[in-house]
Amino acid sequence: MFVDERIVTLFKRNAHHTLTYWSVFFSFGLCIAFLGPTILDLQCQTNSTLSQITWVFFSQQFCLLIGSSIGGVFKKTLFSALAALFVSALTISVIFAIIPLCNNVLLLAIAMAVSGFAMGIIDTIANIQLVTIYQRDSAVFLQALHFFIGFGALVSPLIADPFLSETGCGNHTGNETESMHHFRNMLRNSPIVEHNINQSHLPHEGGEEDSNVHYAFWIMALINLPVPLAVLFLMYREKLIPCCPGDTPPLLDKDELAMENQQGAEGSEVEQKEHEAGGHGDIFSCCQNDNLRGLPVSFFMIHILGGMVLFMTDGIVGAYAGFVYTYGVAPPMSLPHKTAGYLASIFWAAITAGRLLSIPLSYRFQPVRLLMFNLAGAIVTVLMLLIFYTSNTFLFAGTCLCGLFLSSIFPCMLAYTEDILDYQGCATSVLVTSAGMGEMVMQVLVGSIIQTEGSYSFLLCGMIIACLGFILFIGLLLFHRMHRNYLTGTTKKSAMVEEPATEQNGSATTEQKEETGSS
Repeated sequence: MFVDERIVTLFKRNAHHTLTYWSVFFSFGLCIAFLGPTILDLQCQTNSTLSQITWVFFSQQFCLLIGSSIGGVFKKTLFSALAALFVSALTISVIFAIIPLCNNVLLLAIAMAVSGFAMGIIDTIANIQLVTIYQRDSAVFLQALHFFIGFGALVSPLIADPFLSETGCGNHTGNETESMHHFRNMLRNSPIVEHNINQSHLPHEGGEEDSNVHYAFWIMALINLPVPLAVLFLMYREKLIPCCPGDTPPLLDKDELAMENQQGAEGSEVEQKEHEAGGHGDIFSCCQNDNLRGLPVSFFMIHILGGMVLFMTDGIVGAYAGFVYTYGVAPPMSLPHKTAGYLASIFWAAITAGRLLSIPLSYRFQPVRLLMFNLAGAIVTVLMLLIFYTSNTFLFAGTCLCGLFLSSIFPCMLAYTEDILDYQGCATSVLVTSAGMGEMVMQVLVGSIIQTEGSYSFLLCGMIIACLGFILFIGLLLFHRMHRNYLTGTTKKSAMVEEPATEQNGSATTEQKEETGSS
């Protein structure tokens, strides 16, 4: 069999919980990907500029970080965890329903902040609950959990696409500067017809087309509605709703009972070891850990550089998903709005496929090799997009390649840094926080630059960020070597100290045996 029977038995026993947590992450994916293709319609709805509408991204990502930080408060009991998931999933449906009523940027930003907070709680609780259930066997179930993010992110733009406006409202991006046109001519030895990005590529004589994007949000609200109902049904099955007592849960057979007892004992041992070593708590408790005193500079630089690499790469993911649609509809691409709407879906589909492909690849190749390959591939892809910036076909192909290369950088970096630090540091907390901050900051930064410098700066920003990420990764490799030398030296010193002690104990034992024999 391709899957261990013990894993299958565990899944069957916890199928209801597992499927519910996976469905909640589908809500997460729906909510994280819809802004990209609908951003120009929302810009028209709120009568705002592109630089103003990018603060909506910021509000969502900022509150997502806050929700992730405090989501652990609800993990104390199963009732509090499921209740928080129910409220959060229901909140996302409500936010989808009221977004069409937000007629200014401030209201939209507040709505997205609330949804981001709910997404953060979902992110923390669903991961914690699955790890609590499966413990050492949780890796495959967590991979599937994050697959559902990609699936939800793939579905969201597809729902929005039929309702996107074909003309927009004409204030997509700012004017392109002459230096941008000059730079384009340097890359391509062909004359470029100057375009004003404020002018739409479609005629406007008949007036602006009314946007029907509100139907997309209402459809997403209805599609998401079964998710909170599924959480509520799980609470009913677990007899956590006082007014609706559920059926008595069936007893375990002896094999499952023995398996759960063994799993619980292993989990307690792991938790005790993590507690003694500092564990992987939130980033604030990691910073206050007394065990970090006296550690070398390389230990801290591995945390910092690993976090900075993900700050850059996850920043590219957030910026590309958010603005590839805007880039596609602006000159020189000038794609029809509905055609450009598929770009975000292709990007998220590539990320989802890349996450599935990375599972077998991780068995054959070390994380550092996969990281090197993916970072180099992302740089080459963005460079090719810069060179063939007038090719509509390569824009779709490059979007697919970009998603594939970026998809597995986060899990590979997590595995690589944790392995370097022997699972003793705070790499998980630092990397997750850095990745979230990268998405939040880069979306605002890239959106503002597109507004002032024009659509072509979208690819330039991607190229610069990818190169910075690769340089930081090279620095991480150097500090990995320094840290390995430090650990080797420490091991040798420990061995030298232990050797005389062992010899002394051996001689004492020999003398004791001689005395016993003579007596």
